[in-house]
Amino acid sequence: MATRAHNRRKRRAVSPITRRILAVNVLALAILVVGLLYPGEYRRNLIAAELTALTTRAEVFAAALGESAIRDTGLSSRHLVPGTAGQMVRRLVEELPPQATATRARVFDTGGKLIADSRLLVGAGGVVQVEELPPPGSDGLMGTVLALCERLAEALAGDSGMSEYRENAVQRAADYDEVGSAFSGEVATAVRHFKNAGMVLSVAVPVQRYKQVLGALMLSRGSSDIDAAILDVRLDILKIFAVALTITVLLSVYLAGTIARPIRLLAAAAERVRGANHRQHTIPDMAGRDDEIGELAGALADMTEALWGRIDAIEAFAADVAHEIKNPLTSLQSAVETAARLKDPEQQRKLMAIIQEDVGRLDRLITGISDASRLDAELSRAETAPVDLHAMLAILVDMQGEGAVSPVAGGGQPRFRLDTADGQKLIVEGVEGRLVQVFTNLMANATSFSPPRGTVTIGAFRDGDLIRVEVDDEGPGVPSGKEEAIFERFYTERPEGEAFGSHSGLGLSISRQIVEAHGGTITAEIRRDEQGDTAGTRFTVSLPAA
Repeated sequence: MATRAHNRRKRRAVSPITRRILAVNVLALAILVVGLLYPGEYRRNLIAAELTALTTRAEVFAAALGESAIRDTGLSSRHLVPGTAGQMVRRLVEELPPQATATRARVFDTGGKLIADSRLLVGAGGVVQVEELPPPGSDGLMGTVLALCERLAEALAGDSGMSEYRENAVQRAADYDEVGSAFSGEVATAVRHFKNAGMVLSVAVPVQRYKQVLGALMLSRGSSDIDAAILDVRLDILKIFAVALTITVLLSVYLAGTIARPIRLLAAAAERVRGANHRQHTIPDMAGRDDEIGELAGALADMTEALWGRIDAIEAFAADVAHEIKNPLTSLQSAVETAARLKDPEQQRKLMAIIQEDVGRLDRLITGISDASRLDAELSRAETAPVDLHAMLAILVDMQGEGAVSPVAGGGQPRFRLDTADGQKLIVEGVEGRLVQVFTNLMANATSFSPPRGTVTIGAFRDGDLIRVEVDDEGPGVPSGKEEAIFERFYTERPEGEAFGSHSGLGLSISRQIVEAHGGTITAEIRRDEQGDTAGTRFTVSLPAA
């Protein structure tokens, strides 16, 4: 499975994180550019300006036609003269400025008939119609991109209000709604689109003589100027987009590199550490990165060190166990071999007593080793709860009776006295059974070192965010310089007169392990009286208050 994962990482030319970052950044930029490539408001303003200009020209043309192209033979016989009207509209269109020469003028009489068209040229051979083709669509990749962007933007904007421009072979006023409005004396405009591309803008105004509508003038022109202006804007946007896209891609690749590459390095280092049987492979030091990846690298390095430390502890524990078990086994083997050769019943009884002591010592060792080995697993699975140390210690003190036999020569169980501050809540968060084990071990240790009829004082008080419990005895005190050594596994420093091997040497080590698992500390120190002489030993347990 590890080999397949390694091969899968090698086959990836581009990191998935890099692809995702690129996709998100480029997509956001593309959506913005597509919206900008459809300048709806800008185009509407250009169309409105063009229609205003067309309306002004149409009104001027209509006024000229009303003055010069009317045959007036009476109130009821006024009408437009087709020949004159045609000559006038062609001449007027020719006089327009260069940017407006594509304007087309058409005149309809009140019967709806087309009587003049600036695109119709009359000559000796007949009539020739000049037709302006719709603007061609843009070719190539740029044209395709612009067309797709415009269609997408139009779909998103829902802008589909223009009708298609159609021109019949025989044109009549009814073909154009704006001309009908002009016959009513109104000025009307219309915007239509060609089938392929481009627009047609048209304005219709009434041709009047003394307020009498005698026809309608329709001016129209294509949208080539508008399309050119919009194209310029789009090209400028695309240029900016190209620069922004380049910068976005480079920054995205840089950002992805600062994320993906260190993670790949950490994954490869973790895989090397996992597969190696030595400590030459380590997690890369990324302490210089002031971000989450630096924190991840530090956490992985700390985890690796903790695992190696745990492995070292297991190896040391196994070595200590083998050493401690070997001693009673050697003694047991020697006693058994000797007992087989002895004939004296008295000496056999002595050897049997030694064998029983060694078996008991082995039993205590195995029990302590079993408890120590499963302690971490039990503490990791156990659920913590609030524990009242005052109530716990009071029960433990009450359980110490006057009639118990002390292991100290001379007999006599020491007295236990509980000293706690009134009104203080001594509540900690922990596993009650394991905390009971800690204080039971400390009280048993104090009992074994206390003189007959001595006093063991247990004090408990709150110190800021900590709760401290002090167990004081009146024994000989901890040997100088051994304040830390007594918490090591299998350390034995017993009082005089106590039978050898009566303790496993794991009690204080297990107690420290439990206290540290609860986030606390346990220490030992020599108690001294006012004259500076040794007055006993003090064990101090500090636990975080709940």
